[in-house]
Amino acid sequence: MDTHIGGFDVVKAPSIDVGAPSNNCHTVSHLGRHIARRLVQIGVTDVFTVPGDFNLTLLDHLIAEPGLTNIGCCNELNAGYAADGYARSRGVGACVVTFTVEPARDLHRRRPNSNDYGTSRILHHTIGLPDFSQELRCFQTVTCYQAIVNNLDDAHEQIDTAISTALKESKPVYISVSCNLAAIPHPTFSRDPVPFYLSPRVSNPAGLEAAVQAAADFLNKAVKPVMVGGPKLRVAKATEAFVELADTSGYAVSVHRNYWGAVSTAFCAEIVESADAYLFAGPIFNDYSSVGYSLLLKKEKAIIVQPERVVIANGPTFGCVLMKDFLFALSKRLNKNTTAFENYQRIHVPAGVPLECGPDEPLRVNVLFKHIQEMLSGGTAVVAETGDSWFNCQKLRLPEGCGYEFQMQYGSIGWSVGATLGYAQAAKNKRVIAFIGDGSFQVTAQDVSTMLRAQQNPIIFLINNGGYTIEVEIHDGPYNVIKNWNYTGLVDAIHNGQGKCWTTKVRYEKELTEAIETAVEVKKDCLCFIEVIVHKDDTSKELLEWGSRVSAANSRPPNPQ
Repeated sequence: MDTHIGGFDVVKAPSIDVGAPSNNCHTVSHLGRHIARRLVQIGVTDVFTVPGDFNLTLLDHLIAEPGLTNIGCCNELNAGYAADGYARSRGVGACVVTFTVEPARDLHRRRPNSNDYGTSRILHHTIGLPDFSQELRCFQTVTCYQAIVNNLDDAHEQIDTAISTALKESKPVYISVSCNLAAIPHPTFSRDPVPFYLSPRVSNPAGLEAAVQAAADFLNKAVKPVMVGGPKLRVAKATEAFVELADTSGYAVSVHRNYWGAVSTAFCAEIVESADAYLFAGPIFNDYSSVGYSLLLKKEKAIIVQPERVVIANGPTFGCVLMKDFLFALSKRLNKNTTAFENYQRIHVPAGVPLECGPDEPLRVNVLFKHIQEMLSGGTAVVAETGDSWFNCQKLRLPEGCGYEFQMQYGSIGWSVGATLGYAQAAKNKRVIAFIGDGSFQVTAQDVSTMLRAQQNPIIFLINNGGYTIEVEIHDGPYNVIKNWNYTGLVDAIHNGQGKCWTTKVRYEKELTEAIETAVEVKKDCLCFIEVIVHKDDTSKELLEWGSRVSAANSRPPNPQ
């Protein structure tokens, strides 16, 4: 029997005699090859790596596995971002770095020699103390499971438990392998690994029924209910269920970024916040997404659906209820109600089209994104960097099948370079169109090199407005001014005549349209880097409002004792 987990099929096998003869027996006798085979089994065909003395032998065994490709990154930070971007397309990603370097994400592995444990030895890559647990303690707060493999007897169990936990939770896990174990044979790995087993999560039937009944009673009494989809829909694998609920209910529907409080898309906040009932599926209400905690929502009007829990108004709360099951079941219990959507249609005024720039007029950001809109199709994916790109990309109307990724919870500047590398490697049927500011690019620029080595063809728009614009809008100061680079010159130097690369600078609309035409036609097989020069004050009004409210939230005086 098969099940669909994390974007790929995983075999749910019956009990298998590991020692039985195999008709398709490979000599997989080492721990390193077992890890590699497990990665391939769960759908990972690429690992993002940075070599170091503790992981070199493991890397030998990983790259020896058919179907697993090594993508060597320039630094550990980018390897982690790349694994994140890859996982957003495939459902899971992996990076391999050495002991106690930059934290990375998703599946992660390397460790000192097993003989060093319990000694007073001091190793490099550490703070100079005979304590090998320092890195583990760091990762315990940012991963959902940690496997420390320093002997072979329980390695099989630890690795399988870690991988299955990552798939079930859709969160990163940490796997640490002692450097001297990767090449050692063990009876557990002497044959093809047994098929990977992953038991699916299920809802408590009685809890599910109670939650659905309570939600249906709540929503069917409402005059103008609405629905808002959040970022955890994908984690909960509930996107199809959400769409079905929207189709059958007739409710006005938004997503938790188009509904963004005071910086929502036009007329969206008015409909959501004036509703007498709203269902939020998988939201994250942090300071960024709530615009400095300024959303005009009332708890008594809300149903909050999380991956395994449903909260209705001020209570009750129903646990052990999977979001996907809940939304599918609820779609069969709701009365059709199109009132909120009809209200939206009545007040909605279509956005105007930006005026063309004059021949000598500097390019405006709204004109840039007018042309970006025309580039999008089901064969493209948008990656938006932290900053003004958030707000401009939110206005794009995505064609069916067009991917869209940005990272608001961490808000890491520079994330999009690694994420573009990872996403493009995972989704080779799409052309990635990435948007990154000049300040962010200075953090992670090196791995444009890896994109070229991997023969990728993203289109990267470097929006050069001369500084950390998002920081300026939150709190300005001289620290937000950065040294301007010749960004196209830098990418040309990274290219160095090896691989397919095309760069250009644009300052005017005519140059932009010519650059886009070249990138999508003549240079469609190349990595295209387009530096767009805009004025430092050409900032979206949404960013100005957002920055003001987040700044106010950050500046609140302490509560009185």
